[in-house]
Amino acid sequence: MESEYSLRQRLGDSRRWVIKVGSALSTNDGVGLNHSAIETWSRQIVSLMSSGHQIVLVTSGSVAEGAIRLGWKERPHSLPQLQAAAAIGQMGLVRGWDLAFEKSALQAAQVLLTHDDLSDRTRYLNARSTLSTLLELGVVPVINENDTVATAELNLGDNDTLAGLVSNLVEADLMVILTDQSGIMTADPRLKSDAKLVEYASVDDPDLDSSAGSGGAWGRGGMRTKLRAARLAARSATSTIIADGRVDDVLLSIGKGIGIGTLLHSEQEKVTARKQWLAGSLRPSGSLVLDEGACKALVKQGKSLLGVGVVEANGHFSRGDLVQLFDLNGFEIGRGLVNYTSAECQKIIGVPSNGIEERLGFVHEPELVHRDNLLVEGLS
Repeated sequence: MESEYSLRQRLGDSRRWVIKVGSALSTNDGVGLNHSAIETWSRQIVSLMSSGHQIVLVTSGSVAEGAIRLGWKERPHSLPQLQAAAAIGQMGLVRGWDLAFEKSALQAAQVLLTHDDLSDRTRYLNARSTLSTLLELGVVPVINENDTVATAELNLGDNDTLAGLVSNLVEADLMVILTDQSGIMTADPRLKSDAKLVEYASVDDPDLDSSAGSGGAWGRGGMRTKLRAARLAARSATSTIIADGRVDDVLLSIGKGIGIGTLLHSEQEKVTARKQWLAGSLRPSGSLVLDEGACKALVKQGKSLLGVGVVEANGHFSRGDLVQLFDLNGFEIGRGLVNYTSAECQKIIGVPSNGIEERLGFVHEPELVHRDNLLVEGLS
């Protein structure tokens, strides 16, 4: 097993991070936005990005900020009031982050998601494409749950869970959850004075469950939801660090591999986790038959699947569905999430990427199946 020191060093150097900031931090425990803290974290994010990291930010606080703007002293309970507070607070929350990043001439982009966006395959691919493009452009996606239209999410969901799902979406190397606690403790420190910080553990360690607590008045989560989020992120082999966001240069310390907070490591290899998700979680809805050149590009060179290499499309499938990939002899060489419907595929079979728009009148993606959503080994 990799040592804690080695793992922290490797994760500190890793490229793609998802950073989640909780409402207790971003809103001064519910009393307006904590602009000074937001500027501090944004400065650290800018520094990380200048050294080659790609950062996706998941931020809480819209309901708390909206409630403050409305003069409410407690978090509302009715769904219409929650949605109204979220709509009003979202303006201030995003403006706060945008102004903070603007001071360093860094572009930010608002992305509002619900859990449905990450479970519906078409919307999943749309969200993935947008986030990938933003990251390649050097932009910081600022993500929040779309509380103004969400229903069950407001009652049952939380941005910890959303961060875990986003980590799956972008295949993050590391998820950092900033909270107002030092990390996961061996027991509730309010009840046991000898409680100690869990510095390093496997994300699947069952002993962690007994240490998780509940959330505060303005947040919807607690250590229990953070642990659940870490386990969701681990499905794409993403490790998680839960740390106190008030610690000086906390993000920069994590980037240097310094031991801070609770490190929950995923023991799965990224390829193995991806394989389990593609091969086991979804049922194929159709198939594509590929020519010899396309098979070689996929199997030998790790390329994406282009329309020019497809000779036949079978079945009825929608954008985002799982399709099987066969060679000319009927041997399955892989499977992946397709970017076009079966009807659209019929029109672009054998067509180069630069000819898709002429055939369809639009372009979702230049690839039929992107290599990030493609598995070409271990299936037969």
